[in-house]
Amino acid sequence: MDYLRKIPFLVLSFLKMQENFVIHPEYSQIATKLMDVLHNFSKKGEYVTKGERNVIKLVKIEGNSLNIKKFKTPNAFQSLAYQYLRESKAKRSFEYASKLIDFGIKTPFPVAYFEIFSGGLKESFYVSEHVNYDFDFRELIHNPRFKKRNEILRQFTKFTFKLHENGINFLDHSPGNTLIMDNGNDNYDFYLIDLNRMRFENMSFEKRMHNFRRLWLSKTMIKVMAAEYAQLYGKSYEETHRLMLKHSRAFQKKINSKKLRRRRR
Repeated sequence: MDYLRKIPFLVLSFLKMQENFVIHPEYSQIATKLMDVLHNFSKKGEYVTKGERNVIKLVKIEGNSLNIKKFKTPNAFQSLAYQYLRESKAKRSFEYASKLIDFGIKTPFPVAYFEIFSGGLKESFYVSEHVNYDFDFRELIHNPRFKKRNEILRQFTKFTFKLHENGINFLDHSPGNTLIMDNGNDNYDFYLIDLNRMRFENMSFEKRMHNFRRLWLSKTMIKVMAAEYAQLYGKSYEETHRLMLKHSRAFQKKINSKKLRRRRR
């Protein structure tokens, strides 16, 4: 009977809410105000993105413009996994951003992350500096006449090469995940976003070409980028072009097939 009396307390202990808040030392002075925003996320800031999965808001705290990304609430299995087996998307985003900066790769500066646990992960947030970018990679795809398009593609290829040389396999290397800033004089900066899916590993030539597949490149774009990458890597243009085209077309075919199956349902 004494054992049975203890069971409710064990359950209550398991379900007790816990919070984990980590902030970069450079932003420690706004920690209290940022926590208030996070606790009242639904009432604070302006929407940047309001999707089915994730929500991003822009907030201003003591003159600092910050983006707060609230990740989709995980299901019951994922919730427990994020508490006991793997790190949350928010924590990974924060830590990966810090690693990228150490490698000299641009990404919005990581400010903080916040996790709420109650019998598993319930909510998680990633906070970064807001970047006033000029356009993203998608515009280069949709507008073949985009000003300085080929020059931007060559510089983007150098940027991707730098990722690969540092052993960074950005698994979501897709058109919407690179913000581009025009500095003038044919000079561009590239910022990676949506960082929670990333591996740090040796990048073989095959893996490097495979990493281009999600960018939805046209034949013209592949010609420009393959020529640049071949020169940087010391590989023949023919081999670089063949593999980049192969992986790009395979991915596009896969996505188009999925869309076609959905339409037939």
